[in-house]
Amino acid sequence: MSVRSAAVWAMASQYGAFVIQFATSVIISRFFLAPDEVGLFSIALAAAMLVAVLQDFGLSRYISGLPDLSADEVNRCSSVAFIFSLLIVGAIAALAWPLAAFYGLPQLAPLLVIIAGSYLFLPMSVVPLALMARTMRFSGHFAVNVGGAMVHATVALTLAWLGYSAFALAWAVLATGLAKGLIAQVLQPARTFPLRLDGLRPVLTFGGKASTLYMTGALGSRSPDLIVGRLVDLFAVGLFSRASSLAEQFRSLIAGAIGGVFYPAFARIRDSGQPLAPAYLRVVAGYTAVVWPGMAGLALAAWPLVNLLYGEVWIDTAPLLTLIALQAALMMSLPLVSELPILLGRMNRLLVLNILETILSIALLVVGSLWAGAWGAAASRLVYAVCFMAIYLGFMRGLVGFAMADWLAILGKSLGVSVAALAPLGLTYMLWQGPQEITFPMLLLAVAAGGIGWVAALFALKHPALDDMRRMAAQLVRPLLPQVGAWLEMERAR
Repeated sequence: MSVRSAAVWAMASQYGAFVIQFATSVIISRFFLAPDEVGLFSIALAAAMLVAVLQDFGLSRYISGLPDLSADEVNRCSSVAFIFSLLIVGAIAALAWPLAAFYGLPQLAPLLVIIAGSYLFLPMSVVPLALMARTMRFSGHFAVNVGGAMVHATVALTLAWLGYSAFALAWAVLATGLAKGLIAQVLQPARTFPLRLDGLRPVLTFGGKASTLYMTGALGSRSPDLIVGRLVDLFAVGLFSRASSLAEQFRSLIAGAIGGVFYPAFARIRDSGQPLAPAYLRVVAGYTAVVWPGMAGLALAAWPLVNLLYGEVWIDTAPLLTLIALQAALMMSLPLVSELPILLGRMNRLLVLNILETILSIALLVVGSLWAGAWGAAASRLVYAVCFMAIYLGFMRGLVGFAMADWLAILGKSLGVSVAALAPLGLTYMLWQGPQEITFPMLLLAVAAGGIGWVAALFALKHPALDDMRRMAAQLVRPLLPQVGAWLEMERAR
């Protein structure tokens, strides 16, 4: 499968899963669970995922990065996945009761035990998904992710309706793990038994470094809910978690899907001996041209969106969402800061920078939470994004070899595109209806006008992402409208 076809399937997977997950979160938050109930589950999930960051043990990157892959190596990877799943389940279960006592929340313990059970099914999906990614067969990822999202929605909504509170979400996580494992095994069987414990040194060496890296990264990305829950209260962590989740879902909807395509794609470029800088700058252009206006628009429309989707009980989420959405946009200026160093053998240097980044992230979060509760925690994320850029920019320039002038030129054009996309909504706020008064039809009209402005700006500024967008659009449209797809290809070729 080509890179563009893989990207199309990855996008379809992300969009399909997003629609299901987003609808589920809106229904549950609006009709079934209050912020403190969501906060309770968020603490349990964040604690579990601090340990579960080891679930992959770097196997996806290891399998995708190998020039040659034998059946014996696949079996060894499956064995490692099984062993680490048992360690993860045991670690989460062992932490359940001490963590419940630390927070003074007895219900945390059974929630953690249920979530831990989901990792028993992890070995069924880790290696099959890695094998499909290696061959760019992202149609399989679509089936696994969308199938898992459907199971999650069914279980979560049913149990929430029956009054299971936060436990509805925990049981949904367990059911999702089982569903993904079964679907992955049907599409790409990977044998776990009998265990292959010979020749594990390369897998364990790579996985040990990758897991250390993932663990330090997880401390920064998964600790916010834990810190806010400890320093503030359940209501605050519910609001913060909902804002973070909505921003992450929206970011993934826009561009998160194709991220998994880049690792094997850059592996091909590396193996061919071609320079990485042109491809990397195309990734920067593609991300910023889409993510910047999308996340900035989410920040600008936070108040009416939260009120419309979740209701007034969640309205304090809006200012948090604005700050976290801007953080996500800024960090997309420097993508693949983990993937490319791993691929190019610079993991030791990456680990040092990652530890520094994590320390700053946690320190800023603690200071922000103590200073102004959930709002301060969200504000700390924006400061953290600036620190992130300062830490990694020089490292990525030296690694990839892109020119600073070329990078800044792309960001300048993406900024212009973003301003054009946001202008209609900003003018609406200033001249007609403010964020607290705007009606849904007026919001839709402003967003539609922003979309037109975005497209016009892409052409007017001759944005470097335009060519790739045309190609992808042609590939998406061709199966349904062959003549339109052919026209798009002709326009691109001019």
